[in-house]
Amino acid sequence: MRRVKILFIYSILFFFVAIIYSSSPTLKTFINPIIPGDHPDPTLTKIGDNFYTSGSSFNPTPKIYHSTDLVHWEAIAQPVSASWSQYGDEPGGGIWGGHTVYYNNKYWHFFGRGGGSMYFVKAEQPEGPWSSPSKLNVPESVPGLGVDNSIFIDDDGIWYLLAKNGRENNYIIELGENGQPSGEVYDLTWLNPDAKGNPYGWAEGPVMWKYNGYYYYSFAQHLAGAQYVMRSDTLSEDESDWTIMNNGNDIFVGTKGDFNRPNHMSPTVMLDDSTSWVIAHAYYEGIGSNWMAQGRQGVLCQLRYDSNGKPEVDFPSNKAVDTPDLPSSGISWMVPKSDMFESDELHPEWSFLGYTPEDSYSLTEKKGWLTLHPPSRLGSNTVIKNDGEHNYTLITRVNFNPEKAYDEAGLWIINGPENLAAKIYSTQNSSDQDLLALSFDQTKYTVGNTIGSVVWMKLVRNSHEVSGYYSSDGDNWIQLGNPIDITAMDQEQTQFNDFTGNQQGLYTKGNSADFDLYIYRDAYSYIAAQYPANYFGVTPGDQYLSDINNGDWAMYAGVEFGKQKQPEVGLDYQRTPDSIRVLAFNTTSSGNIEVWMDSIETGNKIASGSIDGSEGDYDFYTFSVDSISGRHDVYFRFTGPVDRELFRVKSFKFTAKNIPTSIDNNQIDNDSPKKYSLAQNYPNPFNPTTKITYSIPEMSHISLIVYNPLGQKIKTLFEGVKPAGNYITFFNGSDLASGVYYYQLQSDKFIKTKKLVLLK
Repeated sequence: MRRVKILFIYSILFFFVAIIYSSSPTLKTFINPIIPGDHPDPTLTKIGDNFYTSGSSFNPTPKIYHSTDLVHWEAIAQPVSASWSQYGDEPGGGIWGGHTVYYNNKYWHFFGRGGGSMYFVKAEQPEGPWSSPSKLNVPESVPGLGVDNSIFIDDDGIWYLLAKNGRENNYIIELGENGQPSGEVYDLTWLNPDAKGNPYGWAEGPVMWKYNGYYYYSFAQHLAGAQYVMRSDTLSEDESDWTIMNNGNDIFVGTKGDFNRPNHMSPTVMLDDSTSWVIAHAYYEGIGSNWMAQGRQGVLCQLRYDSNGKPEVDFPSNKAVDTPDLPSSGISWMVPKSDMFESDELHPEWSFLGYTPEDSYSLTEKKGWLTLHPPSRLGSNTVIKNDGEHNYTLITRVNFNPEKAYDEAGLWIINGPENLAAKIYSTQNSSDQDLLALSFDQTKYTVGNTIGSVVWMKLVRNSHEVSGYYSSDGDNWIQLGNPIDITAMDQEQTQFNDFTGNQQGLYTKGNSADFDLYIYRDAYSYIAAQYPANYFGVTPGDQYLSDINNGDWAMYAGVEFGKQKQPEVGLDYQRTPDSIRVLAFNTTSSGNIEVWMDSIETGNKIASGSIDGSEGDYDFYTFSVDSISGRHDVYFRFTGPVDRELFRVKSFKFTAKNIPTSIDNNQIDNDSPKKYSLAQNYPNPFNPTTKITYSIPEMSHISLIVYNPLGQKIKTLFEGVKPAGNYITFFNGSDLASGVYYYQLQSDKFIKTKKLVLLK
């Protein structure tokens, strides 16, 4: 009964949230891509009031995305497990294609394995659980089924596999109720009469839909070429029954924007207002085409028919486009989401890289932490998300004990061929010295790890540059080395799979590692204003957000403000903001900024203020904010005199008001370290309080004592028996004179002394 009540309350809340979000004026327009990151060969299905899209994932584990408005998407399922024995583990392998449909009261997901075989899985609901893959049989008259295929369900309920095998072979294959080929096979190989001179290229990624009694069959020239379409009033293999539409030209029309090569589009979906929409993949080619290796972004485009039924699809524009007339239901903008690892199951937004056994990770071994186990002593393990934006700050807290120079654990961004990685991590050198490192390709910066096994790490991406930081507490950050240029990762690669985009996430090599959290876009680090995810009126640029006029707005997706975990789990990213600091300058007149959470007007306005500094001079403007926590899409709405540019915004950040902890000589986690360690106190010099962390690998009688330079005991911080664990304690020197002191950790098997400096 309690569960029924909870579900009822949740349904009521969801209903009201859906009303709130569907009425937001910020949902009237959108900017592509709607799904940033590598989303090749997309498919699209409408089931009731819900939409689902999937496609090729290659080495990362595939995902199914859900939406109610075609603009906001959320990852809800992984139809194929990374532990499937046939998955493979090589760049460009994995899963090709992927189409989710509803047939015979079940959800089906059809996909191809990199070698050319087709499979399907089934589920009672789109979130899963999904069945183990079943391999499709190949009809005798067909040389093979190919990989990036799709499903078409006719009005009479008969369904078909649209198969493409190699450059020469297109087939429409009737399926039986069991999902296996059974019945008619329509041979369309006449589309490709000559493998060396095909009039329509490879005719790959075929999709089909029906409109006004006609079958429309659309296909891509190749992975980056034109999109073609033909139609027939009967389902037939006879070439004479089909008419190539658009005079054999690309069906994408209009003004090209930064995403100027859309193709491999999905089947269309028609809405109640008779508008039709498709999702296509498109390379980003703006600002010098230097973002090629971010893969093929997911773009939403409207398809229109002329009076003769000829379809044309709008090119993705650089300007705001009217959204479909659909409610959003409160789904946030699709960017990587922060994760506090509070669940017992990994969120489906995370992917593994290639074949990964189920016992290679856990969210229950250490409550509130994600544990990653390498498959072997020299192996590695990673969880990743699509990396599609140009500015963000990643943060994690990692517990790791490296034993060899090969051992690493931390944050990274990797490219599709998996041969380049920008990363910050904990490791050792050949002399068994614990290090923290920031590296990319041949550039590497290191510093001795004086913090201990539990370290906070921050990786900041600003366009083609990354910077690394480390901390003992997540508040006071120290930069590691200098910023590194990673342009080589973002430009087109020469290796196979150069069309596959970058990924970001957590990784470990050599040894197991625990990760306490994953922050995607930290509210308390500077956010570059020129990279909004969605906007209206304004112009993103290389250095700042410009062309800001009255009524314009900009949205920054997935900003993490922090929160407190449940007491039994422990303390996590404890933050709450008290102000926002905006770096801007005005042009011809002053103007105002309003800061809204999640939507404008119907969301929560947490701050507002005026930008009125001297013309042409950057200045900081600080405005107080209402209390906010958790993850939000942050909107700026701009107001001021009409018909003139108001000001320009370079960056912004929120100022954190931390929740104090009560940790004092307590165990900070339940993990058993593998060796004794005593970290350098932090801060140092200090006044009057400093923090000391230490680790003991087994139950021991220990002492932690502070001495003066003469070796005289000043204060005993602890003496007694403690179980294995990682510990933290605070030393207050308010009753001591400024000077140098020493603190020593001792057991019957270990003794270590470090210097601390009290500076009043």
